[in-house]
Amino acid sequence: MVRPGPRNLITDVDGILVGNAEDARAVTGATVVLPEHAAVAAVDVRGGGPGTRETDLLDPAATVDSVHGIALSGGSAFAQQ
Repeated sequence: MVRPGPRNLITDVDGILVGNAEDARAVTGATVVLPEHAAVAAVDVRGGGPGTRETDLLDPAATVDSVHGIALSGGSAFAQQ
C-alpha cells in the first residue's frame, strides 16, 4: 500500500518542484509544477464547461509522451467585482 508523505502534498514526491504566485487584487494566479526530469503526465477534465487549453495533448492517444513542466494559470469565471 502506498503511504502519503509527511505533508501529503505533491511536493512530497522526490524530483517534483512546485511554485505559486497570486494577485489578490486581480483575483488571478499561476502555479508551475516542474519535474527535475521529463515525466509522464495525464489529465482528467470534468464538468460541463471547463476552461482548459492544451489538455488534449495529454490524452494517451496524443503524441506527447512526456512533459518538462506544467503551468496552471488564470482566474475564476466568477471573479469578484
